[in-house]
Amino acid sequence: MKLVSKKLEKNSSGFVKLIAEDTEDLWHTYNLLFKDDILKATTVRRVVSETNTGSTEKLSQKTTLTIKVETVFFDVQASVLRVNGKNIEENKYVKMGQYHTLDLELHRPFTIEKEEWDIIHLDRINDCCNVQNKADIGAVVLQEGLAQICLVTENMTIVRQRIETNVPKKRRGTTTDHDKGVIRFFHQVYQGIIHHINFDIVKVLIIASPALKEQQKVILDHRDKIILVHSSSGHKHALQEILQEPQVQSKLSDTKYQKEIKALEEFYRTLGNDPSKAFYGYEYVLKASERGAIQTLMVTDGLFSLHTSGEQLTQLTGIAAILHFGLPDLEDEVAQEQEEKEKLFKLREGDELIQEDPTDSLGY
Repeated sequence: MKLVSKKLEKNSSGFVKLIAEDTEDLWHTYNLLFKDDILKATTVRRVVSETNTGSTEKLSQKTTLTIKVETVFFDVQASVLRVNGKNIEENKYVKMGQYHTLDLELHRPFTIEKEEWDIIHLDRINDCCNVQNKADIGAVVLQEGLAQICLVTENMTIVRQRIETNVPKKRRGTTTDHDKGVIRFFHQVYQGIIHHINFDIVKVLIIASPALKEQQKVILDHRDKIILVHSSSGHKHALQEILQEPQVQSKLSDTKYQKEIKALEEFYRTLGNDPSKAFYGYEYVLKASERGAIQTLMVTDGLFSLHTSGEQLTQLTGIAAILHFGLPDLEDEVAQEQEEKEKLFKLREGDELIQEDPTDSLGY
């Protein structure tokens, strides 16, 4: 992500102007945009104009719109970020108050304005604008005729290219067509790696397949960054098991992904050995935070669950914490509060039932 300009007032209101440079930047933008934010970006609008002869024609007109955000949609596989809202500034082609959907695209500037920028939003911008925080793990998961070229970032796993080609079966007496098909397939994989893997940033390239072959030893100039391991299939979901292999774990020790894995593993260890120092669930983590007990906080969201570590954390309600010190009474305290809330809710329900039909007391 490129930060073009930023202006924040003392009350934390203001704007930032950004340019998304890759899919992960669009994902960060999705997490920055909320209802009632102001978004300004260029768009293409279909305009009907009248010619000198009186006939009409439809033209695609490029214009800049400013909308008040209502809904945001992000398709991670297609790298499409759509923001819908009402136009709030005078425009030659779009009326005030008229709805429009802005498609935020790579390498095109856009401006986000908020009434209040909190520290989480600002940290996210600083993080995604830091070149060092880009994907530092590459992965190729393949089987005969099928390959997925992926980038594993701190936040998500992105499939940059899916390669699927028909490899003829071996025939009795000849393997010529099959061998040509295999060579063609591996050439496509090689070209995909060259195109999508930036070895100036990537520290590790994992190549995984149900059957390892000599043809898979590509990019020899960077063989110190390449790991050849076995996988159950050539599909993306196989990455989760691959990233847990000891051979891979040792190679990932210097990557951001590994830091998240270690934090999650430490949480599970603490949960097993000393449950009073490991909690998950919003109520428990909030109580621990109020007591200043949190050592490591882990939070996920809907899109982050596309990441393998995010999927595991989502199974634990999406929020978990390791504590500096044990809080053995925390579970009982939260349970007691929940019980009191349930009693209060039932009492209110009872009051509503009594007041629901006053004619009952008159015998009607």
